[in-house]
Amino acid sequence: MLEPLVQRRILLGKDLVVLYEATQQFVVAEDVDGNLIGCGALHVMWEDLGEIRTLIVVDEWLHHGVGRAIVEALEQNARTLGLSRLFCLTFEVEFFRRRGFAPIGEQVVDPDVYSQLIRSPDEGVAEFLDLAHVKPNTLGNTRMLKHL
Repeated sequence: MLEPLVQRRILLGKDLVVLYEATQQFVVAEDVDGNLIGCGALHVMWEDLGEIRTLIVVDEWLHHGVGRAIVEALEQNARTLGLSRLFCLTFEVEFFRRRGFAPIGEQVVDPDVYSQLIRSPDEGVAEFLDLAHVKPNTLGNTRMLKHL
């Protein structure tokens, strides 16, 4: 499901090892026959902050509520973990806006948290911080945030 979206430059590619390392972060959606029709991941970035990553719905199931259901499940997981904010990097601005996300600017964490987050090797954290070295990789996506 991921590779066609990487080829269309909608999602960033991920090495297989990265996907295996993140298996527990994913929720999946299946049709009545058990076929995988969507997925999404929740990545914890800080004590109160998570990121929705790799949200995918197969083309045949777009506009049938699958993406909404996945985001709702990820939000519930975030609440269970005690997170109060969710970040996403997306082309689907209106989809996320309808779910309470809003575009963000810079300096969305205090300087002490920033100084800790900047140490992370995770590219998603670098995207969240809007670091210059990831700008060529962002594909023009919009950085968005939701307060739970």
